[in-house]
Amino acid sequence: MQTLTPNADIFHAKRRRFTCNTQTSTLIPTKPLSVSPARKTNKEHLRNLENVLRTSSNSINNVENVTSRQEKTTKNTSTSSLLGGLNLARIWPQMKAAVDEMSPKNLKRLQRLLSKSSEERSPKSKLGSKWRELHGLNNWAGLLDPLDENLRRELVRYGEFVQAAYHAFHSDPEGSPRHVALPDGSFKVTKSLYATSSVRLPKWIDDVAPDLRWMTKQTSWVGYVAVCDDPREIRRMGRREIVIALRGTATLLEWSENFRPNLVSMPEPKPDQSDPTRPKVECGFNSLYTTGSQYAPSLAESLVGEISRLVDLYAGEELSISVTGHSLGAAIALLAADDIAERVPHAPPVAVFSFGGPRVGNREFADRLDSKGVKVLRVVNSQDVVTKVPGIFSDNDKQGQHRNNGRSPGGIMEMVERNNPWAYSHVGAELRVDMKMSPYLKPNADVACCHDLEAYLHLVDGFLASNCPFRANAKRSLRKLLDEQRSNVKVLYTGKSLRLNRTFHDNGDVLPSPSSS
Repeated sequence: MQTLTPNADIFHAKRRRFTCNTQTSTLIPTKPLSVSPARKTNKEHLRNLENVLRTSSNSINNVENVTSRQEKTTKNTSTSSLLGGLNLARIWPQMKAAVDEMSPKNLKRLQRLLSKSSEERSPKSKLGSKWRELHGLNNWAGLLDPLDENLRRELVRYGEFVQAAYHAFHSDPEGSPRHVALPDGSFKVTKSLYATSSVRLPKWIDDVAPDLRWMTKQTSWVGYVAVCDDPREIRRMGRREIVIALRGTATLLEWSENFRPNLVSMPEPKPDQSDPTRPKVECGFNSLYTTGSQYAPSLAESLVGEISRLVDLYAGEELSISVTGHSLGAAIALLAADDIAERVPHAPPVAVFSFGGPRVGNREFADRLDSKGVKVLRVVNSQDVVTKVPGIFSDNDKQGQHRNNGRSPGGIMEMVERNNPWAYSHVGAELRVDMKMSPYLKPNADVACCHDLEAYLHLVDGFLASNCPFRANAKRSLRKLLDEQRSNVKVLYTGKSLRLNRTFHDNGDVLPSPSSS
């Protein structure tokens, strides 16, 4: 066998080409022939081979990682361009709001608000001497915007007194309700009130529709007088309160009185009935308040007589009179407050809390109420058209300018206002709510919903301030609102209520307000 002798020149040439050193040269696992006097063992070669494999694996992994990052970057770039095309920044608030509405927390809260058996109320606090401020001592300065919590609770309570009048009337529209289910058990009803229309309808109308005879009755039950009879509640409120609650329009004759918008003079010891400076009120409202019949005395006589009796009965006690009403009841409430302050001897403080009330009289009538110390707080929904009538011209926006700037009453505008038979003016302070602030009601709710009393109480319960969103911790149940205004509630919530086993057609003891029909 021929023995091969290594060619040293060839070997040295390769060494010069790779320029490897003994520490890193692991390319030749065999023993070098005459490269170095050092001898490498098999263990060293195996270790060198392991290093080579590890290094190769790391290189491959690095390449894969770079490739993966490049692919992810490419995907992210394409995804970003796709999302950018969708313009999610614009629709994200709506998406986030929808997600929040479907959260378990909100669903649980909605279930509580829709509960038929658990009516949650805002907690009552001890009013003490503060009741005079809540009753309008300072014309509710600093209490309306933002809305004072105690005043909010009082307003909702007054509205519920009016709802009780609506429900009692519908329980027996042809006669006198046997029972008025008051929302506050500490009060008792002392007097039923009736209003009579001076309008006469042909008798054949009753023959045509005998089932609707109550709609054409000349005299109808319109409200009640109630007084607090619970010593504990009297201590909490700081006085014994007398409440007069008046419902809104329900009968055909009452509607006919609403459409008599001409101003008529109020009874005063002045001989000249044509004097333009006389206080004047709407003809139809005045007719309902002052007209009597063979079935009942006039509302004015009944009311003044009952309030005089109660004032004498509780002589020596701290008393207050709160007159509350909705729609037509709000208008009559102003006439009643004026009459009580004028004719009841030693009358206690009188305040009016009205919901959705129309204009009632001219500026002189407003001045007359103010001069008698009658305090008026009107709750107004910006979308309610009833609060903007009657009258084709109103000095409401200008009367403050006339008074504050000290203009002479002999100006042209002043003369036009005084001689205009439809120059109406609003009275007292105003709490303005807005249907669009409610997260539950449609912003384009119909006219009936904007005037509905339950919608008013819903808006008051959720009102914080004019520049704040709807109160997140509102206590009032949505049950009545859904029963009466289902078509005006957002579909999102009507769907949820169905999933929460709500039954809209089962109204129980809840009767719809006539103003919402």
